[in-house]
Amino acid sequence: MALIGVFDSGVGGLSILDEALRQLPEHDYIYLADSLNAPYGEKSSEWIALRSMELCQYLAAQGCQAIMIACNTATAQAIAHIRAELNSIPIIGVEPGIKPAAMQSHNGVVGVLATEATLKSDKFNALLATLPSDCHFIKQSGEGLVPLIEAGKANSEETLELLAKHLITMQDAGADTIVLGCTHYPFLKKAIRKLLGDSINLIDTSDAVVRQLKRKLETPQGKLTNDKAGTVKFISSKDAETLHNMAQELMQSDLSAHHTELELVSTFK
Repeated sequence: MALIGVFDSGVGGLSILDEALRQLPEHDYIYLADSLNAPYGEKSSEWIALRSMELCQYLAAQGCQAIMIACNTATAQAIAHIRAELNSIPIIGVEPGIKPAAMQSHNGVVGVLATEATLKSDKFNALLATLPSDCHFIKQSGEGLVPLIEAGKANSEETLELLAKHLITMQDAGADTIVLGCTHYPFLKKAIRKLLGDSINLIDTSDAVVRQLKRKLETPQGKLTNDKAGTVKFISSKDAETLHNMAQELMQSDLSAHHTELELVSTFK
């Protein structure tokens, strides 16, 4: 079975790991959270690119046979360079699901909730330019949301108040679909539905990302299969125990079915 690296600025990528454990539980995983430096969305593009490269090089050195960059901001700023540098293994990124959102919206009004760095990136805007002009996209930075999720406050009143402010423009425009353009934001689904109701269509691309990983892992001989659940190693640049506790709280997967390890790594050289 393969060893797969999953990297994010913090706990957001747990939404991707959760889906990976659902679809591909037989593989071994390293989940690397750079929580010491979270959030990435408010940092410079140069810093994000350099740090993302460093962390992916670390995962490759651990023997990972594929890496999922489970961070929209890092994908937007760094994935092209990472793929060029680590060209011997699959590098799978995440990006806001604006294309499926445009296809699924009934009234052609789509909200995009993402980090400022993602919304300003060339990669995001190049993708946006390819979509039909009859779909109106309302872009909104979710500033302040990631730190609240990192602090375990995804469903707190404080988060609800901030989220309501971020969603008001989309709500006023009549958006019937919202793109969750940061891997942290799927953990806000409950709060968003509390504010906007169950009829709002929320686009989360974690399923598509893991299906892409599955395709990359298939061999000419066929799919890799094994009934035994693999291991999960949680590595943090800040607090591995807190990361593990957050994983147990936020993820739907039963981590007790997997052998888990915790590690604190302050430098990635």
